[in-house]
Amino acid sequence: MKTFRIPTMLAAAGLSAAVLIAAGTASADDRPRMSEIRQLREAGKILPIDDILARARAAQPGQVVEVELDREDGRFVYEVKLIDDSDRVHKLELDAASGEVLERKSK
Repeated sequence: MKTFRIPTMLAAAGLSAAVLIAAGTASADDRPRMSEIRQLREAGKILPIDDILARARAAQPGQVVEVELDREDGRFVYEVKLIDDSDRVHKLELDAASGEVLERKSK
Protein backbone atom coordinates (compact mmCIF):
# COMPACT_ATOMS: atom_id res chain seq x y z
CA MET A 1 0.00 0.00 0.00
CA LYS A 2 1.38 3.39 -0.97
CA THR A 3 0.66 6.31 1.33
CA PHE A 4 0.92 9.97 0.41
CA ARG A 5 0.71 12.40 3.33
CA ILE A 6 -0.87 15.78 2.75
CA PRO A 7 0.27 18.55 5.10
CA THR A 8 -2.68 20.00 7.01
CA MET A 9 -1.77 23.64 6.43
CA LEU A 10 -1.78 23.08 2.67
CA ALA A 11 -5.08 21.22 2.88
CA ALA A 12 -6.59 24.11 4.80
CA ALA A 13 -5.40 26.47 2.11
CA GLY A 14 -7.65 24.62 -0.35
CA LEU A 15 -4.98 23.75 -2.92
CA SER A 16 -5.72 21.14 -5.54
CA ALA A 17 -5.31 17.46 -4.75
CA ALA A 18 -2.52 17.16 -7.29
CA VAL A 19 -0.38 19.77 -5.56
CA LEU A 20 -1.13 18.40 -2.11
CA ILE A 21 -0.37 14.81 -2.93
CA ALA A 22 2.88 15.73 -4.69
CA ALA A 23 3.90 17.67 -1.57
CA GLY A 24 3.55 14.54 0.55
CA THR A 25 6.21 13.01 2.74
CA ALA A 26 6.58 9.68 0.95
CA SER A 27 10.06 9.00 -0.34
CA ALA A 28 10.87 10.53 -3.72
CA ASP A 29 10.74 7.09 -5.36
CA ASP A 30 7.20 6.43 -4.04
CA ARG A 31 5.66 9.79 -4.90
CA PRO A 32 3.33 9.84 -7.87
CA ARG A 33 4.34 12.16 -10.65
CA MET A 34 2.25 15.28 -11.17
CA SER A 35 1.12 13.92 -14.53
CA GLU A 36 -0.23 10.76 -12.85
CA ILE A 37 -2.19 12.76 -10.28
CA ARG A 38 -3.51 15.10 -12.95
CA GLN A 39 -4.62 12.11 -15.03
CA LEU A 40 -6.46 10.60 -12.05
CA ARG A 41 -8.28 13.89 -11.46
CA GLU A 42 -9.07 14.52 -15.13
CA ALA A 43 -10.31 10.95 -15.57
CA GLY A 44 -12.59 11.35 -12.54
CA LYS A 45 -10.82 8.58 -10.64
CA ILE A 46 -10.26 10.80 -7.59
CA LEU A 47 -12.24 13.78 -6.30
CA PRO A 48 -10.67 17.17 -5.62
CA ILE A 49 -9.37 17.61 -2.07
CA ASP A 50 -11.92 20.37 -1.45
CA ASP A 51 -14.76 17.91 -2.10
CA ILE A 52 -13.18 15.27 0.15
CA LEU A 53 -12.68 17.77 3.00
CA ALA A 54 -16.27 18.98 2.72
CA ARG A 55 -17.60 15.41 2.81
CA ALA A 56 -15.38 14.50 5.75
CA ARG A 57 -16.51 17.55 7.73
CA ALA A 58 -20.15 16.80 6.91
CA ALA A 59 -19.72 13.25 8.21
CA GLN A 60 -17.71 14.36 11.25
CA PRO A 61 -17.49 18.02 12.27
CA GLY A 62 -14.04 19.03 13.45
CA GLN A 63 -10.70 20.46 12.49
CA VAL A 64 -8.84 18.51 9.80
CA VAL A 65 -5.34 17.67 11.03
CA GLU A 66 -4.14 15.16 8.43
CA VAL A 67 -5.09 13.83 5.01
CA GLU A 68 -3.53 10.87 3.21
CA LEU A 69 -4.21 9.26 -0.14
CA ASP A 70 -3.69 5.49 -0.10
CA ARG A 71 -4.02 2.85 -2.78
CA GLU A 72 -5.91 -0.07 -1.22
CA ASP A 73 -7.00 -3.17 -3.10
CA GLY A 74 -6.70 -1.41 -6.44
CA ARG A 75 -8.62 1.72 -5.51
CA PHE A 76 -7.68 5.07 -4.03
CA VAL A 77 -8.84 5.94 -0.52
CA TYR A 78 -8.48 9.24 1.32
CA GLU A 79 -7.81 8.96 5.05
CA VAL A 80 -8.87 12.11 6.90
CA LYS A 81 -8.12 12.73 10.58
CA LEU A 82 -10.13 15.35 12.44
CA ILE A 83 -10.23 16.62 16.02
CA ASP A 84 -13.64 17.58 17.43
CA ASP A 85 -14.44 20.23 20.06
CA SER A 86 -13.90 17.64 22.81
CA ASP A 87 -10.35 16.91 21.57
CA ARG A 88 -11.43 13.49 20.34
CA VAL A 89 -9.61 12.24 17.23
CA HIS A 90 -11.70 10.82 14.39
CA LYS A 91 -10.29 8.92 11.42
CA LEU A 92 -12.43 8.62 8.32
CA GLU A 93 -11.65 6.63 5.20
CA LEU A 94 -13.40 7.92 2.09
CA ASP A 95 -13.52 6.40 -1.37
CA ALA A 96 -11.43 8.80 -3.47
CA ALA A 97 -13.69 8.39 -6.51
CA SER A 98 -17.12 8.73 -4.89
CA GLY A 99 -16.44 10.44 -1.56
CA GLU A 100 -18.39 7.73 0.25
CA VAL A 101 -17.35 7.17 3.86
CA LEU A 102 -16.02 3.62 3.98
CA GLU A 103 -14.84 3.44 7.57
CA ARG A 104 -14.73 5.60 10.68
CA LYS A 105 -12.85 5.24 13.94
CA SER A 106 -12.63 7.44 17.02
CA LYS A 107 -10.14 7.69 19.89
